Amino acid sequence: MANHKSAEKRHRQSLKRREQNRHVRSTVRSFTKAVREAVEQGDSAAAQTAFARVARSIDMAVSKGVFHRKTGSRYISRLHTKVAALN
Repeated sequence: MANHKSAEKRHRQSLKRREQNRHVRSTVRSFTKAVREAVEQGDSAAAQTAFARVARSIDMAVSKGVFHRKTGSRYISRLHTKVAALN
């Protein structure tokens, strides 16, 4: 356990940040699942709207530092390839 006041504060902050990061990652995964399900069903319109939502959430996660920039690009690219294959 932390022994200094500054270390205690850093610990409190890390717990808050961890919860926030978990929420953001979970949201991205849920939106990604919606895109994959729409692609499996062959619903192009639903896949495109779900893709727009997940791309925005991934970009926001990258800007907050939850994902690395290249990781976010890779996720978006792979999903976009699946959505584009429907057309």
